[in-house]
Amino acid sequence: MNVPKQISTYCPRCRTHTEHTVSLYKEGKRRALARGERHHKRERRGYGGQKYPMLRRKAKTTKKQTLKLRCTECGYILHRKGIRLRRITIE
Repeated sequence: MNVPKQISTYCPRCRTHTEHTVSLYKEGKRRALARGERHHKRERRGYGGQKYPMLRRKAKTTKKQTLKLRCTECGYILHRKGIRLRRITIE
């Protein structure tokens, strides 16, 4: 799917429609000391292994791609809900 480099959409901070630059949202590195991560590590310790079954076979062929929109006026960043796409190109 082709997506334009700039989209005119509503900015909640400016409270008006402005131009937004489009990029792909990329997940950050997971923090090993986060509470959930520590809890998961504790669950996996000892006998019994995983808390839930590990997925061996991949079911989905695509991933949900989230668009990151940045307002050119104020710099506010908002995310556009992810859509399932095989490939996305920002033109």
